Amino acid sequence: MLKAEARILYRDKRYHMTEREKIKADDLMLIQFQSVDIPFLQAVFSYWPIEENNEPNTHLFTEFLRFRNPEMKIAYPVTDFGDHTMTAVAVDIDTGFTKKELNIFEPEEGEPLLPEELDMVMVPLLAVDKNGYRVGYGLGFYDKYLAGCREDCIKVGFSYYEPVDALDDCNEFDVPLNLCITPQNIYVF
Repeated sequence: MLKAEARILYRDKRYHMTEREKIKADDLMLIQFQSVDIPFLQAVFSYWPIEENNEPNTHLFTEFLRFRNPEMKIAYPVTDFGDHTMTAVAVDIDTGFTKKELNIFEPEEGEPLLPEELDMVMVPLLAVDKNGYRVGYGLGFYDKYLAGCREDCIKVGFSYYEPVDALDDCNEFDVPLNLCITPQNIYVF
């Protein structure tokens, strides 16, 4: 399957999910995520789920990680659409968020973290294949960012759907996930 085909297919599938189906799938993914043997994490880079895109509720996963380690830093992206780059900005309970381009909520302030400081990155996706390669929204922000992360940084995605066999048009700039959580399974790549 080509990325463009997967992008259209899985956007449509998510668009047609009911609120009840989404809540159930989010809860099942949290249960799967809680069963993963996750090492001690000092810094996690998450993202605010875009409601209009019916994205998985990443707040459930970050709250679980924060419960395990209250001192852990959680960062969210601040994007620059001019050069398609992101900065991870650590937030706290008092940090305000503002909706920016493409309905992305970004922190209004916070401490920037370098990619090398991150132990885990939660990567948005529409689909994933059995090799850990994902289909995002096609802007290249995450693959560019992930290229600067440490080798041992855990790259995790959350998908409402099981992986496709293969994405046929992956290239050398695509960075595969280490882990993908679905409502029914945990995939390690």
